[in-house]
Amino acid sequence: MKPLFDHRQVSRAFSRAAGGYASAAALQREVSSRLMESLDYLDDPGLGRAPPEVVVDLGAGPGHGTAALQKRWPKAQVLAVDLAPGMLAEARRNTAGPRFNPFARKPGLVCADARALPLRDRSVDVLFSNLCLQWVEDLPAVFAGFRRVLKPEGLLLLSTFGPGTLSELREAFAAADEAPHVSLFPAIGQFGDALIEAGFKDPVLDRDEFRLGHPDLGHLMRELRTIGATNAMAGRRRSLTGRARFARAAEAYEAMRGGDGQLPATWEVIYAQAWGPPPGAPIRVGGVDEVQVPLDSIKVRRRGQPPA
Repeated sequence: MKPLFDHRQVSRAFSRAAGGYASAAALQREVSSRLMESLDYLDDPGLGRAPPEVVVDLGAGPGHGTAALQKRWPKAQVLAVDLAPGMLAEARRNTAGPRFNPFARKPGLVCADARALPLRDRSVDVLFSNLCLQWVEDLPAVFAGFRRVLKPEGLLLLSTFGPGTLSELREAFAAADEAPHVSLFPAIGQFGDALIEAGFKDPVLDRDEFRLGHPDLGHLMRELRTIGATNAMAGRRRSLTGRARFARAAEAYEAMRGGDGQLPATWEVIYAQAWGPPPGAPIRVGGVDEVQVPLDSIKVRRRGQPPA
């Protein structure tokens, strides 16, 4: 498969953004909080489940999710895994010191690619990933790797951006030139199919749609750079976007300005939960166990802006 994304660019962009990421990532924090709510299920004493021993925060960024996971399960070995060395340096600072639980184990930091996790087979109880997989083009391959490291009955819990993300920005730049300026993200159907093909049990999918406002195109572009969400497509234009192109995109975007006086920016978020299959389970289960997820049955919840 020809790479869709330039993963070296992904690593560079997020390393550069590490220092200011937390101050600008309100949406990412809100999505993480909603994803974390699903973990309450594991702590239900009525289920009789033992607390997890190994928890992975994949795409850990500056480590706030890692710290929350370690606080939830202080005796577990929590691993913060990220492709960007700069993000892991931030994670080290954010999971240490007097603000962190002194009685919890210290999280481990691993610089690694989601496509090749350096973890033992069937060693992970919980694999948590918040807004990381939109930078992976081969979902079946990466999910096969997740299945390899997840224990039977281990929990896979993740979120990613869907294709509706930044649709307004994509449309505005399409009026300026034919080069790709906004990364393409997988649809919820592709996501569900890839989980099923990898053999995960009982996948459940949901999605949210957030619409944020910006005073102008420049403000949105600066915010995207601050959180490292730059265009990382392999076929992106390598030269700077000229003033004329930017002006044409800004003019096209201006036509979308809403009644509140803001330029809209839509973020589609897909959530997925699934369980590790028993040892020896086939990749495609088939027959009675084969699951289909009709798109029209997945409700889109429209909510307000996440808290700043």
